Amino acid sequence: MSDSTVARAFAAALYDTGDLDLGASLLAADPAADAELALRGREFVRRAWERGWQPADVLRMVVRDEGLDAAHARLAAHLIRTETARYDPLPPRWAGQLADLPGPDAADGRQDRFSAATGALELYRVLLRLPAIEPVGPVPGESVTVPVAGEPRALARIRALLAKAEATGYPPEAEALTAKAQELMARHSVDEALLASRTHTADRPGACRIGVDAPYETAKAVLLDAVAGANRCRAVWSSAFGFSTVVGFEADLEVVELLYTSLLVQADRAMTRAEAEQRAGGRRRTKTFRQAFLAAYAQRIGDRLAAVSGEVAGGEREVLPVLAAREVAVTGRVEEMFPATVVTRVRGVSDGVGWSEGGAAADRARLPGDRRALD
Repeated sequence: MSDSTVARAFAAALYDTGDLDLGASLLAADPAADAELALRGREFVRRAWERGWQPADVLRMVVRDEGLDAAHARLAAHLIRTETARYDPLPPRWAGQLADLPGPDAADGRQDRFSAATGALELYRVLLRLPAIEPVGPVPGESVTVPVAGEPRALARIRALLAKAEATGYPPEAEALTAKAQELMARHSVDEALLASRTHTADRPGACRIGVDAPYETAKAVLLDAVAGANRCRAVWSSAFGFSTVVGFEADLEVVELLYTSLLVQADRAMTRAEAEQRAGGRRRTKTFRQAFLAAYAQRIGDRLAAVSGEVAGGEREVLPVLAAREVAVTGRVEEMFPATVVTRVRGVSDGVGWSEGGAAADRARLPGDRRALD
């Protein structure tokens, strides 16, 4: 009976307009349907993988849906963990995404059967309606090339430096640590490109997704695009899904993720200080100030990153043709993955003080190859 109960509940609640109350009532009245309901949820998760979605992407869509809450996110996380536990090994980057999923909550187990069934159907309706998107890697169960355990020593040092920079409460120390980390980032990228060229490694561009979260998504997407471009990658923003797809070679993708995160932290701290100074001067700062600040910060950082990238590459004559060939390969991969991208003009910046403060903060930010904080 349980199988037919689930089928009837789905027919009532998940398709067209749907009657959630009717579907939940059917499920609540039949405890024997619970196992089948959970199995169907894992099937929806598996379908999401096959449509190009990854764990972080699915959870992001659940969190962004106005009709869902933290309990839905925890249920989605449980389904994702249960489904992915069936596969070994998992695709690269999935371990980190799984580690970031929310954990269970005791309150979930105290729900009455009708409420629990309603929550499951609401979540399944979102999962069922996820469209197909461009995949950025294999799905669990497909043959994958598993990275060697651990990571390059340079990346381990970069992560350690950035962790210390974010933990210290002493700004000069944080700036010095960040500057050193960024210097290592640039050198690591160049070294990887030269090594691949000299050993004739059959490498091609890959892709990853990086969340672009509210508020001020446009400015953050511009910042990510600047970071990607300076590291020979390309970023394509999917505003409806809350992420950008970054296309590039693996070593450069690692750098983009680390540098973008670091610059976001710097921007947030600088904006907080600028707002405090404005309030101390008797001027109340608003959302328009923060939006203009981040937009100017992103634009100015882009200019500085482009200049620094040219200086780093220019110091290695051998690497210039190698990097040029990589940029061509990345462009071709982007056109293959996204044949119909659209360039969007940034709008809505109206606070001149915020723009000025954001540009000044970008000038103070520490970038790859910038030795002012080290001297």
